[in-house]
Amino acid sequence: MSEEKNILQDSHGRDHAYLRISLTERCNLRCTYCMPADGVPLSPKSHLMTYEEIYDIAKTFVDHGVTKIRLTGGEPLVRKDISVILEKLATLPVELSITSNAVIIDKFIPVLKANGVNKINVSLDSLDENKFKHITRRHEFRRVYDNILLLVKEGFTVKVNAVLMKGFNDNEIIDFIHFTRDLPVSVRFIEFMPFDGNKWDMSKMVSYAEVMNYVNDTFNKDEILRLQDAPNDTSKNYKIKGYKGSFAIISSVTNPFCDSCNRLRLTANGQLKNCLFSSGESDLLTTLRAGNSIEPIIQKAVQAKFKVRGGMDTLEKLQKPDLHSKNRSMITIGG
Repeated sequence: MSEEKNILQDSHGRDHAYLRISLTERCNLRCTYCMPADGVPLSPKSHLMTYEEIYDIAKTFVDHGVTKIRLTGGEPLVRKDISVILEKLATLPVELSITSNAVIIDKFIPVLKANGVNKINVSLDSLDENKFKHITRRHEFRRVYDNILLLVKEGFTVKVNAVLMKGFNDNEIIDFIHFTRDLPVSVRFIEFMPFDGNKWDMSKMVSYAEVMNYVNDTFNKDEILRLQDAPNDTSKNYKIKGYKGSFAIISSVTNPFCDSCNRLRLTANGQLKNCLFSSGESDLLTTLRAGNSIEPIIQKAVQAKFKVRGGMDTLEKLQKPDLHSKNRSMITIGG
């Protein structure tokens, strides 16, 4: 077991048991914080991992200690062979989950259930139909909203991810929390993060402290319950007394959770990213296609992981556009 632990253990002693796999760079929405306004150049199909390659790479990670795999995109459900991918990955001894915008997820409920995918994260940045159209550049609010209700009814564990942007949806924080009154969902407020083409700056960000100011101004102190965070959790979790659901804050910018990070990311074109904020990538797909072992590349990439946010260990560094503009846009990373 010592060799297995070492491959996925970085120089700071962090073991990586969680792999996020992007299945596609394509999406049926065009969210402004995720995709630049003029789109992104897509990788040629021949450069993307096939379902066999996704399985082979995933199995290597599982053999060395990965116990959780989350499928992302783009929108993973737009991939034509998604059912085959799910069936293949479901044979591995891992917890399999998915992040979706839920536009078409109703069509995939049977295959998700059949392959043990019980945990679903849904991206929804506004409960206002007009704002939803503005942020996604699409008229799909009602489908997404109804599909969230359907997922809950079908017994899935649902988390709703909302990226907060000052002056746009920060006035909906309490509306989102009220959304958890009668629904057993977890709403997660995510700080706006810098990526290529999303026009990030600190003034647009709503911090953890600011979210809690809204909460404390609205609810009595004894109504706000602090929940126990899971090991390696990225979020600080709360619920309102008597509410069926809960809410959480993911503060990657103001309160990074790097000390307990156990995540690695695989892009749709087979590049390993050891950190969401890092511009560095390691090519696993070319080596796999050449018939060579990808284990040395994985180990080298994990060892090179910075202690904090891809080396941007201060807010001053984070605010330098030349640093985060070298990273991919979110659509091609997979979140």
